[in-house]
Amino acid sequence: MEPGAEQDVLVVGESLVDVVRAADGTTREHPGGSAANVAVALARLGRPVRFATAYAEDDHGAMLAEHLAGSGVRLATDPATISRTSTALATIGTDGAASYTFDLAWELGPVDPDPAPVVVHTCSLGAVLAPGAEDVVALLRRLRDRATVTYDVNARPAVTGTGPDVVARVERVAALADLVKASDEDVAALWPDLDEASAVSRLLDLGPAAVVVTRGGEGATWTGARSAVEVASLPVEVADTIGAGDTFGAALVDALWERGLLGADRRAALGAIGDEEVAAVLDHAARAAAVTVSRPGADPPYRHEL
Repeated sequence: MEPGAEQDVLVVGESLVDVVRAADGTTREHPGGSAANVAVALARLGRPVRFATAYAEDDHGAMLAEHLAGSGVRLATDPATISRTSTALATIGTDGAASYTFDLAWELGPVDPDPAPVVVHTCSLGAVLAPGAEDVVALLRRLRDRATVTYDVNARPAVTGTGPDVVARVERVAALADLVKASDEDVAALWPDLDEASAVSRLLDLGPAAVVVTRGGEGATWTGARSAVEVASLPVEVADTIGAGDTFGAALVDALWERGLLGADRRAALGAIGDEEVAAVLDHAARAAAVTVSRPGADPPYRHEL
């Protein structure tokens, strides 16, 4: 895959509406969902995006449709596979951190794998929540020989629980991925008996070229076969953390694309990326995430804001 060739990103996963209850008791609604946030972030960074998702023909679905179209995201499938649009009640603490209660439905309609994207990204609930997760895995298997696969674990124990079955579903997707991203909270929830380094080694043994672990305000680390590279987070006044990890993941994809490291024929190059280039990729992702946390809701930056 040559840099600049006319291919796109295929993002696969959930859309939902965040019903945000602020620390002062006020409530507002924002379009969101981990995969939807990634799709919007990539589109705002100027990448052509197709999005395979699900939402209903209701008021919340109309909100999502308007939000996606307004950011330039094209749909890769008919989203009307569910009877109600999913919601997440996000309660914001005094520190800006969000805790969630979900009302979810997830099914994936047929997705045409042609033309093959340069990268296919999946994440969070869409990758592990039945029945749609089975279709996501099948799609990744169809595309992994033709595209880079990126996966953001973004675990939601409140919905899926934890334990061996959930871990097996996460690891099934990680084994199909070239790049896996997880937060330190994901690692602690899914592999409580392992320290972070051991959990990362376990993921790398499944086959990805690299694993990125984010730690909120404490920075992020990229671990590959050759070395580990760490960058600090940017100091920022936090409005809330909704969508921060999704923006970080999208900006990782953006930075790797900029360097010609995406596409099935670039797997060896992705695995051999040097420490200085890795640091630049992580710094780009951290800067994008810092913009998102500085304003309410999942509101990722446009390229000119970076």
